[in-house]
Amino acid sequence: MGYFEDMGVGQRRDLGSFIFTGDLIKTFASQFDPQPFHLDEDEGRKSLFGGLAASGWHVVSVWMKLMVADSQREAAEAAARGEKPGMWGPSPGFRDLRWLKPVLAGDTVSYASEVELLRATHSRPEWGVMQIRNTGTNQRGELVFSFLGSVFVPRRLPQD
Repeated sequence: MGYFEDMGVGQRRDLGSFIFTGDLIKTFASQFDPQPFHLDEDEGRKSLFGGLAASGWHVVSVWMKLMVADSQREAAEAAARGEKPGMWGPSPGFRDLRWLKPVLAGDTVSYASEVELLRATHSRPEWGVMQIRNTGTNQRGELVFSFLGSVFVPRRLPQD
């Protein structure tokens, strides 16, 4: 997890991939999105999805899990090099969330994030704001989801 000054527009992070099994889809849906096409194969086949479909919230939740794991890995690598990792702040929000294709049982989704915008903050000079396009692509190369997220990123302050 770098500092604002380490980031560049177009910088991409591949976060890993995840296989959406039928059991995982049903477990998530039973707790958080109990719609028939997420809970039952027959209902999924009868729906416009054509099969047991993962909740869009499940797809996005896996992105969050992989983003956190990748950030922890980067922080550990920086610490092993004797560097102090930049600890990113909270997110002020996201926009433009789109579920573009259904994620069906057996699909593998690969996740990535790409920096689209960097801007300094005037009210808090120790922080910058980074906007990142977050995406998931299935095993056929089809984009299945996308959103634009924002996060506060620490800036390197001049040493006194």
